[in-house]
Amino acid sequence: MKKFTATTSCTLRDFTDATYLQGSFYLSVLLRAGDVRVNGVKVKKNVPLKAGDEVTYYTTPKMEKKPSHRAIYADQRIFVADKLSGVSTEALACELGLIPVHRLDRNTCGVLLFARDEDAAQALKALFKGREVQKQYICICKNNFARPAADMTAYLFKDEKNSLVDISDVPKKGYVPIRTQYEVEEVKGCLARVKVTLHTGKTHQIRAHMAHIGCPVLGDEKYGDEALNARYGVKRQLLCSFRLAFSLGGKDYAFQSALAPQFPEEK
Repeated sequence: MKKFTATTSCTLRDFTDATYLQGSFYLSVLLRAGDVRVNGVKVKKNVPLKAGDEVTYYTTPKMEKKPSHRAIYADQRIFVADKLSGVSTEALACELGLIPVHRLDRNTCGVLLFARDEDAAQALKALFKGREVQKQYICICKNNFARPAADMTAYLFKDEKNSLVDISDVPKKGYVPIRTQYEVEEVKGCLARVKVTLHTGKTHQIRAHMAHIGCPVLGDEKYGDEALNARYGVKRQLLCSFRLAFSLGGKDYAFQSALAPQFPEEK
């Protein structure tokens, strides 16, 4: 059992993500079981909180021991983690006491970079903004590729209210340019293992762009193929931040994840 007090108004999920790593990992499970209480009252959905509300999570010892990440590298300026799927970037940053300089979706695993102080954070954020960080991902997709490799441009609109994005092949008002490069590395039946180089880093870019060309990421419950997900019993997108490389302070860095997804077996 863990107990926390909200200091501002927010939703239960946002509060959990920013406050309690294991609670963030298991929030859906805890809510279904009625194992979250707000001011002593059981809640089973993502309720709004106000400053002063007391939130109690009845996590089990097994939940508390579940790992959230593996340390890849650390020095006086940066910390690099191999984040597990299901872990919120914000909750991991809170747990580690570090500054996130980019983020991964909760169910995307892999290399995640943090800064130890504000100076390092600003320097790293400038690299991401200037597109000076090489970002490669590995994913398992529906094998519906017209070409084995492509460097694609499109336009993305972010729907903040519904936490969704839309992709267009032509410019539209409110849409921003994106560039996604892919290479099919291996094919197994109706699935393909794909390396993606991300040249722009917009919300849900890989997931939405792959779905837009008819090759959704397996396990993606927002943009994916429901029948294909059910066929393989996969409920989280098989997408990994596989490699990050950049230069900082005259030194070259390159980090690689050990969590790249493999082809699943049919259920």
